[in-house]
Amino acid sequence: MSGRDPFCQPRRLGRGAALTLVFASVLVAGAATGSLPQQWGEGHAGSSGAAASTAAGHAEDVTRAAEKAAADGKSPMEAAERAVSRSGDRWAAVYSEGEYQEFEDSLDGRYTGVGLEARRERDGRIEVTKVQSGSPAAAAGVHAGDRLRSVDGRSVDGLPVTEVVSLLRGDVKDAPAGTAVRLGLERGTRAWTETLRRALLSTDSVAVHEVSGGVTVITVAAFTKGVGDSVRGAVAHAPSGAGIVLDLRGNSGGLVTEAVTAASAFLDGGLVATYDVDGDQRVLHAEAGGDTVRPLVALVDGGTMSAAELVTGALQDRGRAVVVGSRTFGKGSVQMPRRLPDGSVAELTVGHYRTPSGRAVDGRGITPDLEADDGALQRAQTVLSGLGDAS
Repeated sequence: MSGRDPFCQPRRLGRGAALTLVFASVLVAGAATGSLPQQWGEGHAGSSGAAASTAAGHAEDVTRAAEKAAADGKSPMEAAERAVSRSGDRWAAVYSEGEYQEFEDSLDGRYTGVGLEARRERDGRIEVTKVQSGSPAAAAGVHAGDRLRSVDGRSVDGLPVTEVVSLLRGDVKDAPAGTAVRLGLERGTRAWTETLRRALLSTDSVAVHEVSGGVTVITVAAFTKGVGDSVRGAVAHAPSGAGIVLDLRGNSGGLVTEAVTAASAFLDGGLVATYDVDGDQRVLHAEAGGDTVRPLVALVDGGTMSAAELVTGALQDRGRAVVVGSRTFGKGSVQMPRRLPDGSVAELTVGHYRTPSGRAVDGRGITPDLEADDGALQRAQTVLSGLGDAS
């Protein structure tokens, strides 16, 4: 098993547009309402030997197609893409060598961009919500609240945030750090154009703040490298006896090792999840010594995916947290990478995972204990106050 999370896999918007859908929040910045796909319908409900055998067969078909294309002097990547499209594997995809390297960089908490976070307003406008300190955008004087009107002359009004991310990163051109990107901006009555140069930046995947009643809110955007220890540190430094909200809304997944470490902050050993790889059953266990007493609420929504669902399912099944929000995305399949003859990589489904109680997540998601949409954080605080009284 590789060092990165086989449960969370990049998705491409089209040929040459690298890793912008599932990992938008990791790669640059903020997903907006409606920017992620709708909940998948009922799909893989389990991990039978037949299903694993079929998955293994599809993987071999893709590899053979790529190898035959290479021997015939044709493109292995294009042949693999055709084989994947015939396989029925909804999570499989093929990436160029450069695209896959970008994905691995993102899991290390690095991305190429300008340091903007943005959201789409109800009228379709794209508003800057955060500017990363030390980034090209910060150096150019871009502020939160500015309107992003265009990228390299293309209007971004009405575009999904994932597509805006792709333009900022230069995914279509595989633009590296140092390449220029021209932004059209607006602040009040002032409209101007700013040319920035993309840079290799580090993500800040964990944010911690305190709200009324001494409640600590730990927001995890993605399980990139180091996030598990950051969560454990935040728990250790939270006010004694006060409740914690673990906000996993919009968390698109990440490294499974980091997810297990984060879950371990609230568990004293025991099962986190089970999964199969080509029929071989495996388990994930929490580390001993986590805080099992402090009141805990996990916040989730339709953008809570993959490794974030793994954490949610473990905390819910183990009776450690009350889950508040809306049904999670339902990405519970296991992908493994296969290197093709031309250096490209095929990500292919090889199995599925289950929560400690045996629930399948893929295509179903996790149902919260308490439904909440608007005002979910306030609802979480109310729940915490009740948990505190009960303790």
